[in-house]
Amino acid sequence: MCGRFTLFLAADDLREELELNGIPADWSPRYNVAPTQPVLAVTDATARKAEWLRWGLVPSWAKDLSIGSRMINARAETLTEKPSFRAAFARRRCLIPANGFYEWQKLAGEKGTSQPYFISLKDGKPFCFAGLWELWRSPEGGEVKSCTIITTSPNERVAKIHDRMPVILTGEKMWNWLTWSDAGRLQTLLAPFPAEQMQAVRVGSMVSNPNVDVPGLISPIQDEFDKNP
Repeated sequence: MCGRFTLFLAADDLREELELNGIPADWSPRYNVAPTQPVLAVTDATARKAEWLRWGLVPSWAKDLSIGSRMINARAETLTEKPSFRAAFARRRCLIPANGFYEWQKLAGEKGTSQPYFISLKDGKPFCFAGLWELWRSPEGGEVKSCTIITTSPNERVAKIHDRMPVILTGEKMWNWLTWSDAGRLQTLLAPFPAEQMQAVRVGSMVSNPNVDVPGLISPIQDEFDKNP
């Protein structure tokens, strides 16, 4: 799954790198984006403007927002089968900008203990997760736009850490995700990102706390055997 990610570029850099036409005025860099929090998302390939969506998809038929915390990810393999995602896959796809994500590796022989990793592209550039979005209306008439991140099988690098990874899109594939309509063609975009273009470093356990959002979260840690003599 993908349960935490980063987006710490300045607004101008984000616009330039991802060819966006607009970023919310209240944007600020993030080092520990967590479920149910606001995330930047792009829903229109023509306007190319990022807006705030709630992370954790809330289907239009949901009774309340609580279901969103259980729908932060959608499996690429079953998008056309699951009622919660089927309509959104057909008509409401989105891009969720990021420049890295965290994943936890379960440690053998240490029950309940996991090692967090920060995973990003080797060139340090931002990318977009493939996502879906929905509009939910409360009984009182309020509206909430929410989203989910699509996951797929891991590439060789991520597989050493976890058995799933988010779908990463760059370049023209980002806009194909928003503009194509054929389900078969869209599924071709939901493949693992090339392992040779990615890197993963061990980081400290502070990232497990969603209330901690500081640059130090992505700093690599070293064990004694990693250090130079």
